Amino acid sequence: MACKLRICGIEPESIVDGKGFRYVIFTQGCPHSCPGCHNPQTHDFGGGKLVEIEDLFREICENPLLKGVTFSGGEPFCQPEPLAALAGLIHAQKLDVTTYTGFVYETLLAQHDPGIDALLRATDVLIDGPFLEAEKDLTLLFRGSRNQRVIDLNQTRQNGRVVLDT
Repeated sequence: MACKLRICGIEPESIVDGKGFRYVIFTQGCPHSCPGCHNPQTHDFGGGKLVEIEDLFREICENPLLKGVTFSGGEPFCQPEPLAALAGLIHAQKLDVTTYTGFVYETLLAQHDPGIDALLRATDVLIDGPFLEAEKDLTLLFRGSRNQRVIDLNQTRQNGRVVLDT
C-alpha cells in the first residue's frame, strides 16, 4: 500500500539540520506563519508535490554516508502518519530521525492524537517551538531562536522528563 507525503523539497546532504550528515525532507504546509521564517515557501498546504515515501526511502538508502534523516518544514506534525511510516523504514536501516516543529513538545503530547503520538515515538531528536525573531540567535546549533529546544526524545521517554540534547 502506497503512502504519500506532500513535500516542498529535499536536501540530500546537510550538516546544519541535525547531528551528522543528513538527508532533509521539507514538508509542505505550515499553520504557524512565524515572522522571519526562513522557509516561507513551505507554508501553503496546497503547494509542493506529493511523493511516495517508498521513493524517498530508496533515495535515502543510496547514500551510505548518512547518519540520519531530518523532517523539517513546513510543519511535519501536520502530516504525522506518512512521516511516522517513513521513520520506521529509516530506523530499520539504523539511521536516526530528527524532527523540527513549531509546536512545543508538551502541546503535541496533550493532543492525544494517534498520528502525532506515532511520529513522536519515531523521533529520536525533536527541535520544538516556533521561531521568534526577538530571540533569533545565529550562534545556536540546529535552531534559529533561543526559545527553541533540542530534545533527546529517547532519553526523555526513558527518564519520564524532558532531556535536552547537548
